[in-house]
Amino acid sequence: MAKQVDLKGRRFWIMSEPHGVGWKATVIEIKPGRAHEDVGIEASADTRTAADDAAERKLRHLLQAY
Repeated sequence: MAKQVDLKGRRFWIMSEPHGVGWKATVIEIKPGRAHEDVGIEASADTRTAADDAAERKLRHLLQAY
């Protein structure tokens, strides 16, 4: 599953997958020309929605620092 997030003129995907008894979400930045880069943000939770939300919060916090 993937969720698209557009922040500060940049496009990110939050990719989720089952992990043990819960879910793990990772953040990938989509670059022009279909290139992509792992941002290095991961989050785990009991549900996919909770993992996605935690990863998005970490991403927003990271982008506020710049």
